Amino acid sequence: MALNGKTAVVTGAAMGIGRSIAELLLQNGAKVVFEIRYSFPNKRLEMNLSFYCWLEFSAFQKTVETFGGIDILVNNAGIFNEITWEKTIAINLGGCIRGSYLVIEHMNKLTGGRGGVIINVASMAGIGVLSCSPVYTATKHGVVGFTQAFAAASVASGYGIRMNALCPGFVQTDLFSSIKSKLGQFSNLADANQELIEKLGVLTERLYVCACFKQWCRKNINLHLPAPFS
Repeated sequence: MALNGKTAVVTGAAMGIGRSIAELLLQNGAKVVFEIRYSFPNKRLEMNLSFYCWLEFSAFQKTVETFGGIDILVNNAGIFNEITWEKTIAINLGGCIRGSYLVIEHMNKLTGGRGGVIINVASMAGIGVLSCSPVYTATKHGVVGFTQAFAAASVASGYGIRMNALCPGFVQTDLFSSIKSKLGQFSNLADANQELIEKLGVLTERLYVCACFKQWCRKNINLHLPAPFS
């Protein structure tokens, strides 16, 4: 999918990976709408934004009314917190499903949409096991499973919506930096997790985002960066 002139909605775009995705989308000619709760520290970037909105039906409706449709949804919002685990489930898995189901109303070719692409940001924890974070692991497995089932359902139903999951390893973000303090009752496994980090290495945001952009043209697959726990 060529990005020039496409309309994209990005969740969790205030900082980190989400902001990097937003910047690259804008640089490649996309019209971008952000679901964020914070103002952008980068005022130059803020001037290029169309508007800010919450992840609600009205937000997608406003996007359609403004740009004539939605071509790309990036379900990027997520947290790592084994202490407030119910919130982790609600955001990581619930937010992904909610965003996808809301955008179906506007992408579905059977109801007048023009089709599109949904990118779900999962994790290597969605295809393996991070023993220090059972809840986070469960949410990312859920995202991968949801992606596979939705993609198959879209093809079978003729929706014209392609859904992909990105499953990276560790990425240098604020979320990554706070892992040790969010392990809760599994804090005793912090050293083992650090050994895994040192074994697999840490991706930069830029590398992660470039991998994400390769997904625009791929069909119903998971991209693993790197192979988990090998």
